[in-house]
Amino acid sequence: MSPAPLITRIGVTKDLLGESPVWDVRTQSLYWIDSLAGLIRKRNTATEAIEEFRVPAPLGSIALRRDGGAVLALRHGFAHCDFASGALTPGPSIGLDHPMLRLNDGKADPQGRFLAGTMHGGRAADEPPLGGLYRLDASGGLELLETGLGVTNGPCFSPDGRTFYVGDSARRMIWAYDYGANGPLANKRVFVDTDTLNSGPDGATVDAEGHLWSVLVRIGAVARFAPDGRIVRSIEMPVRHPTSIAFGGPDLDVLFVTSISRSTHLSDDHPDAGGLFAIEGLGVKGLPAHRFAAD
Repeated sequence: MSPAPLITRIGVTKDLLGESPVWDVRTQSLYWIDSLAGLIRKRNTATEAIEEFRVPAPLGSIALRRDGGAVLALRHGFAHCDFASGALTPGPSIGLDHPMLRLNDGKADPQGRFLAGTMHGGRAADEPPLGGLYRLDASGGLELLETGLGVTNGPCFSPDGRTFYVGDSARRMIWAYDYGANGPLANKRVFVDTDTLNSGPDGATVDAEGHLWSVLVRIGAVARFAPDGRIVRSIEMPVRHPTSIAFGGPDLDVLFVTSISRSTHLSDDHPDAGGLFAIEGLGVKGLPAHRFAAD
């Protein structure tokens, strides 16, 4: 039986809605966001120094760019942030201006494009969600890849880049698709029905062995799923609502976890709620994050 992992709170930051952690192998730093505060945080592992960048809220997710800075999913469109100057350059809009619709979770793909999906709250039971999953390329081209997603979360890719995973927290489901360098998503199938685990899925990542790790936000846990969808490990977090995850550290063997103190629908009065956590001793490694390509 493997030893229990070590879970530690890192630093003293406190997010309303921590999300979108991404490890920068170039600077050995972790980026993550406070979605509701419109804040990007950067923590240098060696110095423990924290830098902060203010952007318009709500901020759904980020991906680091190959030429520096980051691409952002904002409320109804995309933007590019230059960390050196703080300048924000607007990108394309999804063309939907609805008060209960906004862009949410996103990741860069192996080809250097940014995939981000929407969340549509306050819907009637029979009302289909607006928006969907969008893919932004380096030239500013934007395409709609999928529709029908109520709350998009946890987009990520298998190690070979040929399988794409995405969850819908509203439907408590994670799907898998065949993914090619070009063309639409194909062969949609159920990967995990997380309703059986009493939670919708939140942020996710894939480790070097091809297993998917997903946050189970409603039950305060992080779960590991085999490529066939079987749950093979579950780790209880010290706070009620963890949100998203990313592997990092010098050996990519530390799982960083963000969390909620007070979001639109969830809150936690635990003193560590909204904190950043590190899980060590898992015995597995992650993969370097894909970066958004420069034009």
